[in-house]
Amino acid sequence: MARNIVVPHLGDSVIEATVIKWVKNEGDPVKLGETIVELETEKANFEVAAEAAGTLMSIERKADEDVKVGDVLGAIEPSSKTFPETEKAPEPEAKAPEPPAPPEPAQAPPPDAEKEPPSRVTPVARHIAERNEVDLSEISSQGNRVTRDDVERHIESRRTEDETRREVETPRKERTEDIAVTQEIFPSLSQVTASRERRVRMSRRRRTIARRLVDAQQTAAILSTFNEIDMSNVMDLRSRRKDSFREKHGVGLGFSSFFIKAAIGALRMFPEINAEIQGDEIVYKDYYDIGVAVGAEGGLVVPVVREADRKTFAQIEKEVRELAAKANENSLSLDELFGGTFTITNGGVYGSLMSTPILNPPQVAILGLHKIEQRPVAVDGEVVIRPMMYTALSYDHRIVDGKEAVQFLVRVKELIEDPETLLVEG
Repeated sequence: MARNIVVPHLGDSVIEATVIKWVKNEGDPVKLGETIVELETEKANFEVAAEAAGTLMSIERKADEDVKVGDVLGAIEPSSKTFPETEKAPEPEAKAPEPPAPPEPAQAPPPDAEKEPPSRVTPVARHIAERNEVDLSEISSQGNRVTRDDVERHIESRRTEDETRREVETPRKERTEDIAVTQEIFPSLSQVTASRERRVRMSRRRRTIARRLVDAQQTAAILSTFNEIDMSNVMDLRSRRKDSFREKHGVGLGFSSFFIKAAIGALRMFPEINAEIQGDEIVYKDYYDIGVAVGAEGGLVVPVVREADRKTFAQIEKEVRELAAKANENSLSLDELFGGTFTITNGGVYGSLMSTPILNPPQVAILGLHKIEQRPVAVDGEVVIRPMMYTALSYDHRIVDGKEAVQFLVRVKELIEDPETLLVEG
């Protein structure tokens, strides 16, 4: 008997995925535990392994198709259940056909009968439709069910129609004449332009990044505050200790551990920055799972350093490097991506001097680091050249006040400028 290949549980809050590619083709033999299809979720790629040895009998969902947990991807004919070539699988007993039911009298359909919403609607699509007050019966699906893409496409189409209607202020005649003149001067402009463009479907990760960034802007009251840090003492400490640190721990002493430790020290003083909003309640987190943003090839990901407050500088440095390597190899697990309480992002590695980082929901704050640059600063009444870094804290003003945000960033500055305090305070 054939065994279905289904989309497995993909992690908390992950409902949908996209089929990237089939490693096996129909008719190929498969081994128990062998990868047969790869899926892409909003955070990481996921390999689906064969739960039985046999032959890949059918592929139901092709590459680039969206699927949800529990959907059937294909089927395997187990090797222990296949029939010899000389035999045929037993056919089910034939049943006598049931007499047809008498026809019911024709009735006039209600006015809205033809506008019933589709029965196969993904949970995410239904949620987005309800949030945007969209009638599901108005949505045309490109497949056998309504997906998030269908709803978003409908919303965008509706928005475009609204913008078009507002353009009636421009006289129709004037627009027509402009078009005619343009076509007379540049008759093949559109064809030339189209030949120099490429249209590529966004990956699920990029679509998710785009959606989450827009959601963050629409649902949170985001503000940013800035400060600058003199990096002299940290750089001097690293210079003096880097060789012995690497010899003892087998890893270099970078800036990550200093800023993660400093952020935790400041979060302890301002617990609302390590919290989140759930409905009308504030959930305070008495643990410190720090997300570290990594610009991987497939898009930005934020792996999490768990229980960072309980780890040493060496443990943090090792874990950050391991997570960054996995991000670049696209091998991060879902457990390594979910549940952070606070995020640090470093645009300085790309040369950024100043930026306003965007929140990573449901977190209510994010610390942005930037390029270290030699600048003239006043110290004890004299102008000196120091390695300076601008820092930014973006925060959700719904639960974090400006006073706390500023003081948080000041505390980070104090701890970095006096790194021995980090050792004393743990």
